[in-house]
Amino acid sequence: MGMQGDFFQLLKEQGYQFGNPVAAAAGMEVPTATTILALKYRDGVLVAGDRRATAGNMVMYDRTDKVLEIDRYSVMAIAGVPATAYEMVRVLEHSFKYYRRTQLQELSFEGKLRAVSKLLKENVPAALAGTGAVVPVFAGYDHEQESAKIYFYDILGAEFEAVEYAVSGSGSPTIRGILHYVNTWGPQPLATLPEEQATIQALRLLSSAAEFDSATGGVNRELNLYPVVKLIKASGVQTIPDADLKRLHESEVLRGR
Repeated sequence: MGMQGDFFQLLKEQGYQFGNPVAAAAGMEVPTATTILALKYRDGVLVAGDRRATAGNMVMYDRTDKVLEIDRYSVMAIAGVPATAYEMVRVLEHSFKYYRRTQLQELSFEGKLRAVSKLLKENVPAALAGTGAVVPVFAGYDHEQESAKIYFYDILGAEFEAVEYAVSGSGSPTIRGILHYVNTWGPQPLATLPEEQATIQALRLLSSAAEFDSATGGVNRELNLYPVVKLIKASGVQTIPDADLKRLHESEVLRGR
C-alpha cells in the first residue's frame, strides 16, 4: 500500500525507515492483501474485498479472504500483511467469545472498537518496520443505537467513523473517487440502495480498481473466483453466495451487457 499523506511524510522526516531491511537484503517481499471497501446501504452495511495477495510485483495468492467475520454482528476487512491481520482477528474472536460467555452478554460496540485499536497500537513497531502493517476497516451492528456502523483505522490505532463509506488498500484511490461521484451525483445516495443494487456497486467498484491497480484481483470466471461480500444487518452477518455474485456480475458488470 502506498505511503501517502502528511502523516507518513512527517514520520520520514523524523528518521523512520519504512520497509523491511532484512527482507530487502535477501531479495524478499512481505505479502500484502488489497483492496477492501465498506459502504452503508438501505438495510445496513456492505463490506467487500478482492481475493488477491501480492508480494512486491508478484501475485502470491488469488483466493485470499480479506473480509473476516469476528462474531455474529461484526467483521474486519484487512488491507496489509495477512499474517498479522489474521492473528488480530483470531485474538478478537477469542476475546469477544470469552466476554460473551463470562459476562452472559455481548461486548458493547464501543468495547469492540477499543479492542481493535489496542491491537493496532501494540503492532506499531512491526508496522513501522514494514513487516506487519495492517490498515483495517471494522464494521458491525450497534444494538444500543440500532444501526450498522463503519470505522477505519490508521496504523497507529486511531479510529475514525465513516459516515457513508470507507476504503483501504492499493486500489482505494480509484474506488474512493468513484464512490464520491456516485454518492454525490448518482441517481440516489448509497445509503438508500437496496441489497442487490449495493452488491452490484461493490462488484463494479472492485472491477474498476482491478483495471488500474495490478495488486487488486479481478473476477476469474473460469475458476469461479469472485470477491468476498458480506452484509451486516440487525439479524447479523450474512455472506453473499458466489452463485449470486456470478449472476450479478454477468448481468450487471460485464461489458456489452
